[in-house]
Amino acid sequence: MPPQTMVSNEVYLLPLKDDGSPDVPGGYIYLTPKTAAPLTVRFAIEGTSSICRHGSLWTNIPEDGKEFQRNTFREFKLEPDFNRTIEISVTIHGAGSFAFYTTYTPLPDLSETVQKALEPAKTETYYIDVAPRLTLEGRQMPLAALSIFSLISKFMGKYPADWEKHLRGISERGYNMIHFTPLQHRGSSNSPYSIYDQLSWDPECFPNGEADINRLVRTMEKDHGLLGLTDVVWNHTADNSQWLQEHPEVGYNVSTAPWLRAALELDTKLLEFSDTLASEAVDIKSVDELLKIMEGIKTEVIAKLRLWQYYVIDVERDADAAVESWAKGDIQFPKGGFGGHDFGGLETIKNSTPAQMAEFLTKKGLLNTDRLGDRYRRATDPRVAAALITAIYGRYEGESSDGADRAVVRNKLTGVLDEVNLPLYQEYDKDVAEILEQLFNRIKYVRIDEHGPKLGPITKKSPIIESYFTRLPKNSITAKHNQEDLALVNNGWIWASNALIDNAGPDSRSYLRREVIVWGDCVKLRYGKGPEDSPYLWDHMARYTRLTAKYFTGIRIDNCHSTPIHVAEYLLDEARRVRPNLFVVAELFTGSEEMDYVFVKRLGISCLIREAMQAWGTGELSRLVHRHGGRPIGSFEVDEISSEPKGGSPGKPNGQATREIIRRIKQTPVHALFMDCTHDNEVPAQKRDARDTLPNAALVNMCASATGSVMGYDEVYPKLIDLVSETRLYTSESSTKPVEVGGGEGGIGGIKKLLNQIHTLMGKDGYDETHIHHEDQYITVHRVHPESRKGYFLIAHTAFPGYGNGNGGLSPVHLGGTKARHLGSWMLEVDTSEEAKKAVMDDKKFLRGLPSKVIDLPGIRMEVKSDETVISVRDKFPPGSIALFETWIPEAEHSSGLDAYVTSGAKAAFAEVDLIDLNFVLYRCEAEELDSSDGKDGVYEIPGHGKLVYAGLQGFWSVLKNIIQDNDLAHPLCQHLRNGQWPLDYIYGRVERISAKSGFERLLKVATWMKERFDAIRKLPSFLLPRYFGLVIRTAYIAAWNRGLELMNENVQKGQWFLQDLAMVSIQQTGYVKSASLYPKKEVPSLAAGLPHFSVSWARCWGRDVFISARGLFLGTGRYDDCKEHIFAFASVMKHGMVPNLLSSGTNPRYNARDAIWFMLQTIQDYTKIVPNGLEILKEKIPRRFLPYDDTYFDVEDPRAYSKSSTLEDIIQEALQRHATGMSFREANAGPGLDMQMSSAGFQQDIKVDWTNGLIFGGNQNNCGTWMDKMGESATANSKGVPGTPRDGSAIEIAGLLYSTLVWVSKLHDEGKYKYAGVSTTSPDLKVITFANWASRIKANFEKCYYVPLDAKDDKTYDVNTPIVNRRGIYKDLYKSGKEYEDYQLRANFPIAMTVAPDLFDPKQALHALTVADKVLRGPTGMATLDPADLNYRPYYNNSEDSTDFATSKGRNYHQGPEWLWPTGFFLRALLKFDLMRKKTPEERTESFQQITRRLAGCKVAIKESPWAGLTELTNKNGEFCSDSSPTQAWSAGCLIDLYHDAAQYDVSQLSRD
Repeated sequence: MPPQTMVSNEVYLLPLKDDGSPDVPGGYIYLTPKTAAPLTVRFAIEGTSSICRHGSLWTNIPEDGKEFQRNTFREFKLEPDFNRTIEISVTIHGAGSFAFYTTYTPLPDLSETVQKALEPAKTETYYIDVAPRLTLEGRQMPLAALSIFSLISKFMGKYPADWEKHLRGISERGYNMIHFTPLQHRGSSNSPYSIYDQLSWDPECFPNGEADINRLVRTMEKDHGLLGLTDVVWNHTADNSQWLQEHPEVGYNVSTAPWLRAALELDTKLLEFSDTLASEAVDIKSVDELLKIMEGIKTEVIAKLRLWQYYVIDVERDADAAVESWAKGDIQFPKGGFGGHDFGGLETIKNSTPAQMAEFLTKKGLLNTDRLGDRYRRATDPRVAAALITAIYGRYEGESSDGADRAVVRNKLTGVLDEVNLPLYQEYDKDVAEILEQLFNRIKYVRIDEHGPKLGPITKKSPIIESYFTRLPKNSITAKHNQEDLALVNNGWIWASNALIDNAGPDSRSYLRREVIVWGDCVKLRYGKGPEDSPYLWDHMARYTRLTAKYFTGIRIDNCHSTPIHVAEYLLDEARRVRPNLFVVAELFTGSEEMDYVFVKRLGISCLIREAMQAWGTGELSRLVHRHGGRPIGSFEVDEISSEPKGGSPGKPNGQATREIIRRIKQTPVHALFMDCTHDNEVPAQKRDARDTLPNAALVNMCASATGSVMGYDEVYPKLIDLVSETRLYTSESSTKPVEVGGGEGGIGGIKKLLNQIHTLMGKDGYDETHIHHEDQYITVHRVHPESRKGYFLIAHTAFPGYGNGNGGLSPVHLGGTKARHLGSWMLEVDTSEEAKKAVMDDKKFLRGLPSKVIDLPGIRMEVKSDETVISVRDKFPPGSIALFETWIPEAEHSSGLDAYVTSGAKAAFAEVDLIDLNFVLYRCEAEELDSSDGKDGVYEIPGHGKLVYAGLQGFWSVLKNIIQDNDLAHPLCQHLRNGQWPLDYIYGRVERISAKSGFERLLKVATWMKERFDAIRKLPSFLLPRYFGLVIRTAYIAAWNRGLELMNENVQKGQWFLQDLAMVSIQQTGYVKSASLYPKKEVPSLAAGLPHFSVSWARCWGRDVFISARGLFLGTGRYDDCKEHIFAFASVMKHGMVPNLLSSGTNPRYNARDAIWFMLQTIQDYTKIVPNGLEILKEKIPRRFLPYDDTYFDVEDPRAYSKSSTLEDIIQEALQRHATGMSFREANAGPGLDMQMSSAGFQQDIKVDWTNGLIFGGNQNNCGTWMDKMGESATANSKGVPGTPRDGSAIEIAGLLYSTLVWVSKLHDEGKYKYAGVSTTSPDLKVITFANWASRIKANFEKCYYVPLDAKDDKTYDVNTPIVNRRGIYKDLYKSGKEYEDYQLRANFPIAMTVAPDLFDPKQALHALTVADKVLRGPTGMATLDPADLNYRPYYNNSEDSTDFATSKGRNYHQGPEWLWPTGFFLRALLKFDLMRKKTPEERTESFQQITRRLAGCKVAIKESPWAGLTELTNKNGEFCSDSSPTQAWSAGCLIDLYHDAAQYDVSQLSRD
């Protein structure tokens, strides 16, 4: 057989929330392909999430082989499925930004009537960014491995001769990509960023045009190992670009942007005023002189321009038009009238002041307020103004009539219109004040300020202001255009402006208010909304972009924040058509991280440029390095769940097997291109101390991001090169001779070579963990590989002004468990004397660096100890020095890789364990652990954190999962692990000890696995222990979890995560407890009611709790044997026709639960229907703790105990028969020894059937025999022995359970599967009754006994006492209880009856009652135990309160308002049942499931957040935390599994659309 090759598929899991948004930390999805193969995004959507209602997922990720089109979206239908998570896998081949959204019909509120369908909705658009796959010399080049070198091409000299030597020098220094400023033909200013012709190359450098570019790029990559990156400039063009003259519509002029007319007039007038000043040779030297000039601007410019006409209405014009309209009867009354409360507001408006009338006109009739335009563009609507006149004077009846004449009306209206103008003049005044403020500040900066350019006298060439407009020349080309259109807005920028607002657009007045800092050599380009708005421009720029992408691996978007985002999207799409793996860098200064994300997500930007030279001191530099340095050392792994290999597919060569590597999408910051210096930054010699060139470069190169530098930095140029006016050419020591690693003269090239080599190596191999430490003038950086633990360590002594020449203070560095090799120490010396600077600056031909040399230093002392390496700085290590080391951790070296070893083998170790073993390995609360270890072992306690909730892995995992997710290395657990290895000993020790005990031998393999993995990490340095401990625990936890699911049924294995989490509660709650077996003398696992409150001894096993939970936790998960064992155990202790409330292992069972037997009979019924051959259980023989049909109580040691046996069928019959004949008994051992709270009367139990209706009645006002069993306990409040909720009479849930049982046994009898036909009674009229007849009696009377009609007139049809009714359209909680008003209380018990016996209910009435409960009782997770409108409602449970409050003292209100979770399961099951009954179509049925899903949201959050990994017993009002609640309760989880089990029984295919 040919060998199989393994192909790995990279799959990124992308869960979507209920609103369609990505469930990803931070919301930014950035995927970095690890190989050249395509990657897969797997959308995961809960099957009945809101977005699945007529839902579709849409994405513009193209199919394989198809071209990406931004606006072409593929549809993936979301087929609803309550029991599954919908998974949609989409393969991405290219790089860039891909979009997705969902469409759906919103879910209406739950209603009894069929609602009109809501309008379809669309979620917002979300983005998936995929990093480009760059390759160099045949190997993939991660972005963090890039070392980029920036060049201003016009200083390079002639191509190819001059260029070649520089390219060699750059390559030899270890750079692997060159960034060129634009290489196109430059405009008249000679700035590289002012491009004359985007489609032609710089003729000076590249006389052969495109052929030279082609050759350049080829030789760079082939001969020098250099990729190419160049700028694209999309938002402006040179002011002398020839094509502007042909196409002035590509810019902003008064035709394309009429709102700029006022700004143009102001600009022109300012230039005229400047010409006057120039003719007088004005030179502004002081603020006083400037203030005089400002007065001139006010009088000669502002006043003469009359700019107010652009803001206000023409009163005369508008008054005439309105009167004319009035006279003609052309009147429009405004929508909503004139305001006021009278008819149409006529009286109100008539009696208003002119100012109030003006306010009305402004609101209802002012036109053209959207933007500025021509003078007096703003106007009032004459028809609305005419309506105002009519309201005041009535309709026009002619000049000869007695009515108002035109003159009077016009006069009145003129006054109103003057009032309309008042705020408009204020608007104008505000703008003029801003214009004057901006002019003053700008003139002061450029003419007077010390730090400004001091431009000197005002001349024609140096006007008082920079013009905001380029005025195209008048010639034969421009003559064909409207001459006004030849004035085009120049580009510029504004401090702290919103990057998404076009500052020359209609929504901005920045050009009028003079807020723009303008570039006079660049015309701003106007793209409009799309290509149709400026066809020539879009086509021209698309050609330019494609041409650039044809030759360059990457593009840098210049001035990205000023480029309209839809334009950048379009042009990047054009570029990626040519080069799918385009590297995109952006210069983005939006002023906010949030806005950065908007650009990055939508454009698929690979890196944003970040500048080390922005740091003003060592501390700030340390912060920047920290930001781009990578994750902290010892970080937790958040990745990868790898699924099992899948076998070879037919037709694949060599039977290729594929393995999916499933990765979670991690929170990612925006990636940086971190530059030690850019062509825009002042250099260290200007801004800091020239010596900082070396440490600054070293610190940047240690970062886990793309890094970069600029020509002149390594050479120590004395100042920033002026892009525009500089004419000299580059020189570099590295370009003239071979570059050797180490010291030398002429800059830092030799050290840069080493730094770049190390940076690229670390980037390629994924060294992404870093520790950065700042101490005084020093910064140290240690960057390591997360698995091999190899690394590099840097000590950098920074050089800022005032640091002098001393060593500064650096404490000895202790590298724990780490060995180091010293690669070298160096210092930079630079001659910064005035003579040296002058000599360099006076060179007319060449740009040169300051005289400098890098000197080797002994520098450091290294002390190698057995457990650490200590590095200290020696005598000479002045500012400008660095030391570099290679490091490794001997104990992390493992033959198969330590990470691989500690995460392997767990599946095999857990392969044979059973569910009870898993209960021990994963869970066990403190009480259980103490119980099984005879009080020796409890749960683990973490100093500073407290005790874990479980002794097993879940206890640690509940804490670790958040630590790992947040990478919280400062958590007390991490600190504890760094201090010692106690948790390792504890975890292994308890598993090893139990594996030696009988019944737990299967855990020996788990113990061995743990020992081997812990031994492998014990010798690591302590700072790494948290990470590796996390890896081991996560691996063990996942293996245990998966084994648990493997042992459950298919519904759980394939179910949604929530169902699986609920199913794990069955493992959590079922285990061996010495003090709480199901039998007196046989140790078997038992089900706890909840942890930790109900975990051991008598408090663990409760009859009703077990059988309310068992259907979900046992039958719903496939644990049939465990269910059977609990049925047998409780059936064995039947007495009085009842099963005990408290089992006490059968030793001292207590019979005070009237409902427990009925929940058990329902569980037996469910068992026979769910379990294959389940009916066989009825014939099984069960030894009896007490004698059948005999109420005699005797001790467990009595020989009569377990002397008789009955079949389960006989036991069921006994229960039915005993109830039919009625029971009256006093509890055995009644008194304080049995229950110290109960009054004597409470121990009496009387239970009987009322044969007129078939219902069972029982209990009294002194006991509480249903699940609402809180007994008053407070002597202080006088409530001792007074139950909170006696619920005597016939409880509705018992009625439903009884009916369900009768229908079931009746059917079995008819089929010959149950030997009894009915029961005998003590009623003289009714000696015997069949089960069918008994059931019929209940059904015939149920609605009459329990329903409270919506309308009081219907009360006579039902058994209702009208004056007592508190709420209508509900089902009573009780029938004929001791306090009649308690019958009528709305509680959450009726859905239990609805679930087990739906045919007792009128469907319409049932649905109404459920909608009432939905609104009134349902909380975020639980159901209120009492109607909030009830006078007894007390929703806050506090068991320790011992007050005088009768209602709440000692928690007597346990069931009088707090919200319990288990009834939620029954409520949702009933709601689903009755809602589906009325639904006809697949869409309607889907809605039913979605209503249920929506109501599960709170429980899903709760189980995720709970450290107990379960659902709590109860909450206080509105889901508020209740400290006395048991934090994980069996029935809370079990009843929701029931819901999923029910859902699985429906034909799910009916949910899909036809």
